[in-house]
Amino acid sequence: MEHQLVQMENRTGDIFALNSGQRTVDYYSHTKEMSIMKKLEILSDAAKYDVSCSSSGVGRKGDGTGIGNTSAAGICHSFSADGRCISLLKILFTNECIYDCKYCINRKSNDVPRASFTPDEICDLTIQFYRRNYIEGLFLSSGIINNPTYTMELIYEAIYKLRTFHRFQGYIHVKAIPGADPLLIQKIGLLADRMSVNLELPTADGLQKLAPNKHRKNILAPMRQIQQGIVQNKEEIVVYKHASSFVPAGQSTQMIVGATPESDYHLMMVAENLYKKFDLKRVYYSAFVNVNEDKELPTPSGGPPLLREHRLYQADWLLRFYGFEASELLSEQKPNFNILLDPKADWALRHLEQFPVEINRADYQTILRVPGIGVKSAQRIVRARQNGNLSFEDLKKIGVTLKRALYFITCNGKMMYPTKIEEDYITRNLVSNKEKLPFDRDGMTYRQLSLFDDNMESEWKLAVGG
Repeated sequence: MEHQLVQMENRTGDIFALNSGQRTVDYYSHTKEMSIMKKLEILSDAAKYDVSCSSSGVGRKGDGTGIGNTSAAGICHSFSADGRCISLLKILFTNECIYDCKYCINRKSNDVPRASFTPDEICDLTIQFYRRNYIEGLFLSSGIINNPTYTMELIYEAIYKLRTFHRFQGYIHVKAIPGADPLLIQKIGLLADRMSVNLELPTADGLQKLAPNKHRKNILAPMRQIQQGIVQNKEEIVVYKHASSFVPAGQSTQMIVGATPESDYHLMMVAENLYKKFDLKRVYYSAFVNVNEDKELPTPSGGPPLLREHRLYQADWLLRFYGFEASELLSEQKPNFNILLDPKADWALRHLEQFPVEINRADYQTILRVPGIGVKSAQRIVRARQNGNLSFEDLKKIGVTLKRALYFITCNGKMMYPTKIEEDYITRNLVSNKEKLPFDRDGMTYRQLSLFDDNMESEWKLAVGG
């Protein structure tokens, strides 16, 4: 990959030389008309609908010459009420955009306040916030200025300066812009920990209808490039121990849920194919928020479909960690998840012939499919029973959620209570045990925690020199 990068650089020329002088002058003169404080307020709020910003899966140790490091367990320690990460400095480079996606608040036809950072402002914000322990990394996305390549040049300049001139060694997640020069994707991939390319909508027809400037082929091309770059880089690291890491935390994507009429089954099949074909770390699901008046957009009566989004995330975990396939969870005949039950419990109720499971004899994969037993609990069960048979009290200590699991397991041949293995009976009992959701179902709101909440505005002004 290093050799290919040199060849690409020779063909394209130095990355900063890709900017035309006049366009650069015009851009910088435009961005300096507004205070950095006002830009931060606009561009942090503009980034709130991009949910693909978790950062687990990579370790980057500081070498003593710079500031920051990345924990392998992840740096997103703080989350908003609906589960969105808020510990990264999550901003857009600009909310200017040449595209007119019908669902996007930043579309070119909208009359909204516009702002753009300079690369140096991105660096200054990240360093100042990090030093004050407000953030542990940067999540940077952007609208499109002039064209995708021009925008990615500016993003590259910011990330390059942050890593080299400022010696920032913390976590960085960058959104790759479809249609940008592949050289820029390659160069940013050697600096960022994670990259993502938003799929936006699950079908090409949906894109054509709601995002006519975006095309599935252009979106999948950088996904494939990042995937191949990661594979090739791993091979280079084996041969050349000191080879630079390329997107070490992998790549992710995001799909909007509810803007187009696809079923949960269709969404899960798309996600499964993305995991298999592109080796994605995560697919994120973003409940559609109707921020524009447009006849092509649906108008959900109950607000954003957050509960549906939650069920998709639960099912996504079953695909990634529990050995399920999309076709087991849903089908053409049953295309949508039961909003009253989590997908695992719903699957178990439709397969009662496989239960109850004897906890002291069942293999690991079978135990994983029991409602109320997670990956860690299943691992603990397999280890603990090597020392003797387990009781229900042992399972409680291990961390099993017995109020769900008790209908599907036995210990030493006995159930916890006299229980009927009947779908209606178990369903009534599971529904009566209210599930803990990541948001308040009665006072449901949809907004990202603002940088200016809780009287923190004065602190942020201090950080940015305001």
